[in-house]
Amino acid sequence: MEDKLIYLPQMLLIGSSGRNSGKTTLAASLIRHWKDKFPITALKITTIEEKDGKCPRGGRGCGVCTNIKENFELIEEKTSDSNKDTSLLLAAGAERVYWLKVLKTHIKEGIEYFLTEIPENNLIICESNSLRNIVRPGVFIMLKNTQNSNIKKSASEVMDKADFIVEGDFRDNIDKVTEEINHYFPPEHIEN
Repeated sequence: MEDKLIYLPQMLLIGSSGRNSGKTTLAASLIRHWKDKFPITALKITTIEEKDGKCPRGGRGCGVCTNIKENFELIEEKTSDSNKDTSLLLAAGAERVYWLKVLKTHIKEGIEYFLTEIPENNLIICESNSLRNIVRPGVFIMLKNTQNSNIKKSASEVMDKADFIVEGDFRDNIDKVTEEINHYFPPEHIEN
């Protein structure tokens, strides 16, 4: 099965067991750590179950899941002065940052389009669980800081594919975690 996936050795993929787990905090730390060594493109993926579907977070939600017009939308972040996750990644030093809103059944199509928009030699730091079913990244990190009964379905589907699991709240030790990842995923295959 893994041999049928899109192989992206230049991608560091960050998944998580739940919301507000620190994916963007970790991604921003890694961007700051590597930005002077490699060109970096960051990608945040929001996977949507179905068009006009209900919000997976409950309630009215933010409108992302109900306003997608095509099978996917790729939006480049241009501002680094807001509190949006994509803005924080740009402020951390990524050369370009994208938000891919995509129907679950069209993730492959969405990631293939994204790859046509970026230089081949860029390090890609991506936040997503569902993408791991489509690509084989250089390394897949799973942030596991929720109780097993509260793990998102998308996380439970790919947890066993993680190369590296960060357990608990790592934010007080972000530098240590970044260094551990640096030893685990030296992006030496990326040409500057």
